[in-house]
Parts: sequence; C-alpha cells; structure tokens
Amino acid sequence: MTTDDRSRTSAPPRGKPRKKSFLRELPGIVLTALVISVLIKTFLVQAFYIPSGSMENTLLVNDRVLVNKLADKSDEIRRGDVVVFRDPGGWLNGPGVSGGSRGVRGLVRDALVFVGLAPAVGEEDLIKRVIGVGGDTVACCDEGRLTVNDVALDEPYIFSGDDASLETFSAKVPSGKLWVMGDHRSVSEDSRAHRGLPGKGYVPVSDVIGRAFTIVWPLDRGQLLSRPKTFEQPALSRATP
Repeated sequence: MTTDDRSRTSAPPRGKPRKKSFLRELPGIVLTALVISVLIKTFLVQAFYIPSGSMENTLLVNDRVLVNKLADKSDEIRRGDVVVFRDPGGWLNGPGVSGGSRGVRGLVRDALVFVGLAPAVGEEDLIKRVIGVGGDTVACCDEGRLTVNDVALDEPYIFSGDDASLETFSAKVPSGKLWVMGDHRSVSEDSRAHRGLPGKGYVPVSDVIGRAFTIVWPLDRGQLLSRPKTFEQPALSRATP
C-alpha cells in the first residue's frame, strides 16, 4: 500500500448533510407569511367588502375591492377616485353591518381580516366617489348635470335612471377636505345628506384609508376602477385651495 493509498483509506467517510424536516420549518414559514400579510394590509393594500348599493352599478353589494393605502394624501387623491374613508362623524346611524357569525367562525374570520386574508366588512368605513377636492365649488344642477368649478360633468357611471342630484346645492370645499357622492345618487347618503352635521358633509383627507383600484370578487366582475375621463377636463383645475 502506498502513502497515497493510506491517506485515502484513513480519512473518515463524510456523512451526507441531514435534510431539515419540512414540518419543523412549517411554523417559521407560516409566521413569516402572517407577518408579511399584516405588513401589506397595514401599509400597502387591504381588501374591503361592499355592504350597500350606494355605489351601484360601479360596485354591487357583496363585491370585494382592493384599496391602495398609499393613496391617502391630498396629493394622491384626485377627482373621480373611489375612496374608502372612516366615518367623519354621524354618517353611520345604528349598528354596522355584521361582520359574520359569533363563536369560533367569527373569531376565525376576525383573524383572517386582521392578517389581510379576508375583506373587512367596513362597519365604520364608507366608500364613495370623490367629486370635489379642496378649493373646488361643487354644485347642481346645470341642465341636469353636476358642475365642478362651473364645468359640467358627464357622468356615465351613475346608476341608470338617476338624476345627477335630486336636490340643488352649492358647496365650496375647504382645503384638506373632500366632497364625495355615491354613484347611485337616489339612495346614497353622501356629502349632500350630511351638510347639517358639524363637518358640513365634507370628508377630511385624514379620514381617507385609501383608493379602491380594482374589484377582485366575484371573479366575473373583476375589473380596474379607473378615473372617469370627465374629470380630466383642464378647466376643472383652475380653482386653488
């Protein structure tokens, strides 16, 4: 036997690396996924459930929408955006829509909502379309059409058969506030219906949770929620906050 042979035979055999058990790694994977879900829901995107018909036919009862939570500042919110916002005070009367059954099922659903895997029912949140931003004058009606800064809007998104508004009004939107209306004008209790409250029907930008940008459920209604072209008229922007 040569020296080289002895060197090769005396070395201890190398063992194969032990594979980690998937079951041992599973809790870490689940925890990481939950943390990521919570961070996404808290800072980026959150799902919301539509409980009423105030935005028909753009949004139907039981639709689920995704909301961009980064679009919650004055420079991010535009006329025509569909936004989710907290009750400015007195808009919601009585108990909210039930978030589901009590007991174990209710706890499971609450947990899924918390981590962003189920849509919030929105017991204290509302969803409407932004018509006017700070500095705008919103009024109705000019030959049956809503106006912003004396510019008439063409609104194909409002509920078929509805008028732009059943009541006449003129509202000068303060800086840092929004004038919002539902697309189903005849049933929507929006800025028009709350002018008698301390907030005078305006929604503080600070109460905006984010902008709804897509319908994700039901699948056959999946679509992006784009800003209507009528709000792109250059004359709308002549007002200053």
